[in-house]
Amino acid sequence: MPRMTMIEAIRDAHVVAMEADPDVIVMGEDVGYFGGVFRCTAGLQKQFGVARCFDTPISELGIVGTGVGMAAYGLKPVIEIQFADYMYPGYDQLVSEAARLRYRSAGEFTCPMVVRMPTGGGIFGAQTHSQSPEALFTHVAGLKTVVPSTPADAKGLLLAAIADPDPVIFLEPKRLYNGPYDGHHDRPSVPWSKHPDGEVEAGHYTIPLGKARIVREGTDATLVTYGTMVHVALAAVEEAGIDVEVIDLRTLLPLDLETITASVCKTGRCVVLHEATLTSGYGAELAALIQQDCFYSLEAPILRVAGWDTPYPHAQEWDYFPGPARVRRALETVMKD
Repeated sequence: MPRMTMIEAIRDAHVVAMEADPDVIVMGEDVGYFGGVFRCTAGLQKQFGVARCFDTPISELGIVGTGVGMAAYGLKPVIEIQFADYMYPGYDQLVSEAARLRYRSAGEFTCPMVVRMPTGGGIFGAQTHSQSPEALFTHVAGLKTVVPSTPADAKGLLLAAIADPDPVIFLEPKRLYNGPYDGHHDRPSVPWSKHPDGEVEAGHYTIPLGKARIVREGTDATLVTYGTMVHVALAAVEEAGIDVEVIDLRTLLPLDLETITASVCKTGRCVVLHEATLTSGYGAELAALIQQDCFYSLEAPILRVAGWDTPYPHAQEWDYFPGPARVRRALETVMKD
C-alpha cells in the first residue's frame, strides 16, 4: 500500500470523494489557490475548479452558515476552519442550525456537512491556535465528532464523514500532520514513509463512525484515549512494565462504549487520557459511563490524565501536555489499589 502523511491522506480523501460525487464542495479560508494553511487541500482547486474548491471571507459565522444552507439544498460541503480555536464565532450556526436541522424539519431537510479543524498544540501557537475544544461539540445533540490518530484512519474516517447524512466535526491533531509522534518530542521521530502507520489504502474505503480500535491488547489495565494522545499512551506503556490495553476511540460521538466496557470489565482498571483541560473535559463523560457500566468489575477508581485547568500556557506548552511520565504515574496508581 502507498504510504502517506496525515496531510496527504486527508487530501487524498478529498480527491476520492470529489471524483466520485460532484455534490462534494470544499470551502474555507485559503483552501483554494493556497491549498490551506497546512496544505490539506493543495491542488484541489486546480483539479476541480473554483466552483468546487473556493476561498471564503474571514468569517467563521458566515462559512458555517453558508455550509448549512448548501447542505440543506442538497450539496455536501466540506468546510475547513483554519484552527479549532477559530470556531467560536461559528459555534451558534453549528448548535442552532446544523445540529438541529433534521429534527426541526421532521426529517424534510438534513445537513450532510463536514467541518474540518486542526486541533491541539505542538506548534507553539499559543492560546488562539492550540486549544482542544472537542467537549464543546460532543455536548451538542445532532453533531458527530471524529478525531483520527493515523493517516489511514484520517482518510477512512473522513470519507465516512463526507458520506454521512448529518453534520460531522472532524478534528485533526496538528502534531500528527507530518509524521508519527513518538509521545516524547516536538517533532516526528521517523517519517510516515518509514512507519507502519503510514500505510494508506489507495482508492475509496471507509472506517465506520462509532467504532473504536484496540491499538494494544493487555490484561492489567485499560487506557482510553484518542488523537495525539494515542501515541503518548503507547510511549508510556512501553516503559511502565504493566500489561495495558490501549483503546483509540477514533469517534467521540457516536461512542463505541461496548469496546470500552468489555476491556475495562476484563482488566478491572482504567485510565482516561486527553490533551484538553481536565475539568468538564470529555474524559469526565467517559469516566462516568465506564463507572456506570463497569462498577462491579472495577478494582480501583478510574483516573483521568489531562491538560491543566488554565488558559493555554504558551511558554509552558510541553509541560501542559500530558506526557508519558504523567500517564505512567496514573497507571501505577490504579495498579496499587
